[in-house]
Amino acid sequence: MDGLRIVPVGDDATLLDWQRVHNEIIPTAPLSLYEIRERAERNVLEVAYAGDVLVGCSTVRPPSDETAAATVIARVLPEHRRQGHGTAIYERSLAKGRELSGAGIETHILATNEDGLRFATAHGFVEVETYLLPGDTIPFIELRLESPDCR
Repeated sequence: MDGLRIVPVGDDATLLDWQRVHNEIIPTAPLSLYEIRERAERNVLEVAYAGDVLVGCSTVRPPSDETAAATVIARVLPEHRRQGHGTAIYERSLAKGRELSGAGIETHILATNEDGLRFATAHGFVEVETYLLPGDTIPFIELRLESPDCR
Protein backbone atom coordinates (compact mmCIF):
# COMPACT_ATOMS: atom_id res chain seq x y z
CA MET A 1 0.00 0.00 0.00
CA ASP A 2 1.46 3.34 -1.02
CA GLY A 3 2.23 5.66 1.85
CA LEU A 4 2.07 2.95 4.51
CA ARG A 5 5.19 2.82 6.65
CA ILE A 6 5.66 -0.19 8.95
CA VAL A 7 8.42 0.05 11.55
CA PRO A 8 9.64 -2.14 14.40
CA VAL A 9 8.88 -1.14 17.97
CA GLY A 10 12.24 0.22 19.02
CA ASP A 11 11.78 3.35 21.11
CA ASP A 12 9.30 4.88 23.54
CA ALA A 13 7.25 6.56 20.80
CA THR A 14 6.67 3.33 18.84
CA LEU A 15 6.12 1.42 22.08
CA LEU A 16 3.37 3.87 23.10
CA ASP A 17 1.81 3.72 19.62
CA TRP A 18 1.78 -0.09 19.68
CA GLN A 19 0.18 0.03 23.15
CA ARG A 20 -2.49 2.50 21.97
CA VAL A 21 -3.58 0.26 19.10
CA HIS A 22 -3.44 -2.96 21.12
CA ASN A 23 -5.37 -1.55 24.06
CA GLU A 24 -8.04 0.04 21.85
CA ILE A 25 -8.61 -3.18 19.86
CA ILE A 26 -8.37 -5.44 22.94
CA PRO A 27 -9.82 -3.41 25.82
CA THR A 28 -10.41 -6.56 27.88
CA ALA A 29 -6.67 -7.31 28.09
CA PRO A 30 -4.81 -3.98 28.19
CA LEU A 31 -1.04 -4.20 28.35
CA SER A 32 1.31 -2.01 30.38
CA LEU A 33 4.50 -0.58 28.93
CA TYR A 34 6.45 -3.09 31.02
CA GLU A 35 4.48 -6.01 29.52
CA ILE A 36 5.01 -4.70 25.99
CA ARG A 37 8.75 -4.25 26.52
CA GLU A 38 8.91 -7.84 27.78
CA ARG A 39 6.95 -9.11 24.75
CA ALA A 40 9.20 -7.16 22.38
CA GLU A 41 12.13 -9.25 23.61
CA ARG A 42 10.60 -12.49 22.28
CA ASN A 43 8.13 -11.35 19.59
CA VAL A 44 8.27 -9.14 16.52
CA LEU A 45 6.23 -6.01 17.30
CA GLU A 46 5.64 -3.38 14.62
CA VAL A 47 3.54 -0.26 14.15
CA ALA A 48 2.07 1.07 10.91
CA TYR A 49 1.63 4.67 9.84
CA ALA A 50 -0.07 6.30 6.85
CA GLY A 51 2.21 9.29 6.57
CA ASP A 52 2.52 10.38 10.20
CA VAL A 53 -0.87 8.96 11.25
CA LEU A 54 -0.90 5.80 13.36
CA VAL A 55 -3.15 3.20 11.70
CA GLY A 56 -2.25 -0.15 13.22
CA CYS A 57 0.20 -2.58 14.74
CA SER A 58 1.22 -6.20 14.48
CA THR A 59 2.62 -9.02 16.55
CA VAL A 60 4.43 -12.09 15.27
CA ARG A 61 5.08 -14.74 17.91
CA PRO A 62 7.54 -17.53 17.16
CA PRO A 63 6.61 -21.14 17.89
CA SER A 64 6.60 -22.05 21.58
CA ASP A 65 6.31 -25.05 23.87
CA GLU A 66 2.52 -24.74 23.44
CA THR A 67 2.39 -24.61 19.63
CA ALA A 68 4.67 -25.32 16.69
CA ALA A 69 2.86 -22.67 14.68
CA ALA A 70 3.84 -19.02 14.50
CA THR A 71 1.16 -16.57 15.61
CA VAL A 72 0.43 -13.59 13.37
CA ILE A 73 -1.77 -10.75 14.63
CA ALA A 74 -2.56 -7.64 12.56
CA ARG A 75 -4.57 -4.82 14.14
CA VAL A 76 -5.99 -1.73 12.45
CA LEU A 77 -7.73 1.11 14.26
CA PRO A 78 -11.43 1.20 13.28
CA GLU A 79 -11.24 4.56 11.51
CA HIS A 80 -8.50 3.23 9.19
CA ARG A 81 -10.09 -0.06 8.18
CA ARG A 82 -11.14 -1.02 4.63
CA GLN A 83 -8.32 1.04 3.12
CA GLY A 84 -5.85 -1.78 2.47
CA HIS A 85 -3.79 -1.18 5.61
CA GLY A 86 -4.78 -4.48 7.22
CA THR A 87 -3.79 -6.45 4.14
CA ALA A 88 -0.38 -4.76 4.00
CA ILE A 89 0.26 -5.30 7.71
CA TYR A 90 -0.99 -8.90 7.52
CA GLU A 91 1.10 -9.83 4.45
CA ARG A 92 4.27 -8.47 6.05
CA SER A 93 3.51 -10.31 9.31
CA LEU A 94 2.61 -13.51 7.47
CA ALA A 95 5.98 -13.49 5.69
CA LYS A 96 7.75 -13.09 9.04
CA GLY A 97 5.61 -15.85 10.57
CA ARG A 98 6.49 -18.22 7.75
CA GLU A 99 10.19 -17.48 8.28
CA LEU A 100 9.80 -18.55 11.93
CA SER A 101 7.72 -21.70 11.41
CA GLY A 102 7.03 -24.19 8.68
CA ALA A 103 4.45 -25.83 10.97
CA GLY A 104 1.65 -23.38 10.33
CA ILE A 105 0.26 -19.97 11.14
CA GLU A 106 -2.38 -19.08 13.68
CA THR A 107 -4.02 -15.93 14.98
CA HIS A 108 -6.10 -14.93 18.00
CA ILE A 109 -8.98 -12.45 17.81
CA LEU A 110 -11.27 -11.07 20.50
CA ALA A 111 -14.74 -12.49 19.78
CA THR A 112 -16.33 -9.02 19.68
CA ASN A 113 -13.93 -7.89 16.92
CA GLU A 114 -16.23 -8.76 14.03
CA ASP A 115 -14.08 -6.90 11.49
CA GLY A 116 -11.02 -8.89 12.58
CA LEU A 117 -12.86 -12.20 12.39
CA ARG A 118 -14.24 -11.35 8.94
CA PHE A 119 -10.74 -10.35 7.76
CA ALA A 120 -9.16 -13.57 9.09
CA THR A 121 -11.74 -15.88 7.53
CA ALA A 122 -11.50 -14.01 4.22
CA HIS A 123 -7.74 -14.74 4.30
CA GLY A 124 -8.15 -18.49 4.82
CA PHE A 125 -8.21 -18.84 8.60
CA VAL A 126 -10.59 -21.31 10.27
CA GLU A 127 -11.67 -21.39 13.90
CA VAL A 128 -9.86 -23.95 16.04
CA GLU A 129 -10.76 -23.02 19.60
CA THR A 130 -12.56 -20.44 21.72
CA TYR A 131 -11.03 -19.65 25.10
CA LEU A 132 -11.48 -17.23 27.98
CA LEU A 133 -8.58 -15.60 29.78
CA PRO A 134 -8.83 -15.70 33.60
CA GLY A 135 -11.24 -13.02 34.79
CA ASP A 136 -12.48 -12.16 31.29
CA THR A 137 -16.07 -12.36 30.06
CA ILE A 138 -15.36 -11.97 26.34
CA PRO A 139 -13.60 -14.96 24.74
CA PHE A 140 -10.77 -15.01 22.25
CA ILE A 141 -11.03 -17.11 19.13
CA GLU A 142 -7.97 -19.03 17.96
CA LEU A 143 -7.86 -19.51 14.21
CA ARG A 144 -5.41 -21.42 12.04
CA LEU A 145 -4.51 -20.77 8.44
CA GLU A 146 -6.40 -23.48 6.57
CA SER A 147 -3.65 -24.16 4.06
CA PRO A 148 0.00 -23.11 4.04
CA ASP A 149 -0.57 -21.71 0.55
CA CYS A 150 -3.45 -19.46 1.62
CA ARG A 151 -2.79 -15.76 1.73
